[in-house]
Amino acid sequence: MPKPRGMKTKVIAVAFFAFVNSLTLTRPTLARAAGGTLSGDGNDKTTAAAHAGAADSTKDGSKTAAADASGASGAPGGNAALVNELQQLKDTVQAQAQRLIEHTQELESERTALHEELDRIAKLESALNVTPDNAKENPAASSATATPAGAGPPDAHVIRPPDGQAPDKRQVSITQVEHPLSFKIGAADFTPGGFADVTGVFRSTNTGTGLGTNFSSIPFNNTVPQSQLTEFRVTSQASRLSLKVDANVGNSTSVTGYIESDFNGYQPPNAQESTNSDTFRLRLFYADVTHRKWEFVGGQTWSLLTPNRYGLSAAPIDVFSTLRLDTNYVAGLVFARQAGFRVIYHATDWWTVGASLEDPQQYVPSSVVFPGGTTGIFPGQFDNGSGSTSATSATSNALTPNLHPDFVVKTAFDWKIRERAFHVEAAGLVRSFKVYENLSTPSTTDTITGGGVSLNTNVELFNGFHLIADSFYGDGVGRYIGGLGPDVIVKPDGTLSGVHAGSGVAGVEWQLKPNFMVDGYYSGAYFQRNYGLLASTAAPTPTCDGVSGFTCVGFGFPGSANTNNRAYQEATIGFIPTLWSNPNYGKLQLINQYSYVERSPWSVPSGAPKNAHVVLVYAGLRYFIP
Repeated sequence: MPKPRGMKTKVIAVAFFAFVNSLTLTRPTLARAAGGTLSGDGNDKTTAAAHAGAADSTKDGSKTAAADASGASGAPGGNAALVNELQQLKDTVQAQAQRLIEHTQELESERTALHEELDRIAKLESALNVTPDNAKENPAASSATATPAGAGPPDAHVIRPPDGQAPDKRQVSITQVEHPLSFKIGAADFTPGGFADVTGVFRSTNTGTGLGTNFSSIPFNNTVPQSQLTEFRVTSQASRLSLKVDANVGNSTSVTGYIESDFNGYQPPNAQESTNSDTFRLRLFYADVTHRKWEFVGGQTWSLLTPNRYGLSAAPIDVFSTLRLDTNYVAGLVFARQAGFRVIYHATDWWTVGASLEDPQQYVPSSVVFPGGTTGIFPGQFDNGSGSTSATSATSNALTPNLHPDFVVKTAFDWKIRERAFHVEAAGLVRSFKVYENLSTPSTTDTITGGGVSLNTNVELFNGFHLIADSFYGDGVGRYIGGLGPDVIVKPDGTLSGVHAGSGVAGVEWQLKPNFMVDGYYSGAYFQRNYGLLASTAAPTPTCDGVSGFTCVGFGFPGSANTNNRAYQEATIGFIPTLWSNPNYGKLQLINQYSYVERSPWSVPSGAPKNAHVVLVYAGLRYFIP
């Protein structure tokens, strides 16, 4: 580090100002000696003659001296002395100016050296995964967002994202850099984000899915040809773009806008042929207004029911969705990304409560049997997850009738115990379902209310080691467990009945080194059977659960399709080395995932395998923009 020159600079500055002061004190003496006046005593001509003589002396020394001697009032030869003194003063000023130029060059050299040292510090902090304090930030990096003149005190322009993680609580992210750069437009800070991703996927059986694994359709060992074929694909669909805008609109009010998109949208028929024309789609788009202790969020966000890492923030980095490359995450994770409105109250620094109204969707997969079968009136009243956007018999669109928004309440506690982060949260969900049925006379509608509760924790046991445990149970909640099972069934009399279900995720995330992380999760989901007997006159005479003359309707009944899944289990481990990182240029990560998934249906034919399983291997190279 170059030696500081603060004292030397101060001495030079003091000497310069003393010299300027001496010039000010000398000017009256010089004027009186030349026969002039500083106060304007009416002798303007004499003063003008003296100034003219002084000007001429700079052109011809001998002639000017003679002219000054003959035209000046005072002792002979006085002007010649003044000319010499003036020349000496000019020389002194020129020497001082030269010294100032030299010192300015030295200061610029010092500044350059300082910036180099700060860059070295930033690189070391990045390598050590250390978050710098505000007072130690690189001036060059912060200059892009500096407060304009007259904008108020320094703290007035600092954006504090609502309910964001404190620097010492942040965990590793595979969706953004730790210290994103931003730029300023007007009073708002714009922070672009995202990453370029290329991921290779291998599956031990052919599930027929893309980047996200369809856990419900894992083929059995006796299902041909799928069970006899492996699957491999390479895709950049996970590449992502985002933009966050922060602005303070008052001393106690701030606004944050956020949009995030990737390329996992609807694929055209030729998407895998000549060109991989993956479609840009919306993931998140919301506005967050914070006023004192209150926070209001509107738009498409992660559901409030999705587990958080910290607080009740809608920010993606504060939401727990595992560190998996599989876009369906893990079997048993509770999540949704949907439109809604959320209000949050920050009661204390460690306690937060919130509630939300979110987009509903009545969900019953095609594996469920309705009274009247697929040609009756019931399939068109539910989203069956088929992906169709037109046929009423396979609705996953706006044609699905919904009674009212889903209602979620949640509270979170965030403590620090021995400087370790401790997060625990509890949430509740209320949903309603309505259906029109024509099995009774007169035809009517039926409505039921369901819901569930969750309890989640994320505890830092020791430095960089997080233990995670999430749990969820309820009835009518299948859509929130990744759509792995139905919300409800329609009973033989046309009334609705909720399907009880539960799920959980247990895992660890361990930052072994600043540039290496390992994680592992075990997860599962369970769906209880729910069915009834419907009288039938069909020939030959049908049988349901050993009762002749009846057919089964519902989910999980004896003899049901092997897509009526009772349970899912997944064990997965991942390794995430950071190959390169720089706060000014982004970072490069190699993300690896190894998983074993098993599904077990309620009923399988005699002699058939009791479960289906698949091995998943993901490897992704991901560059994050700074």
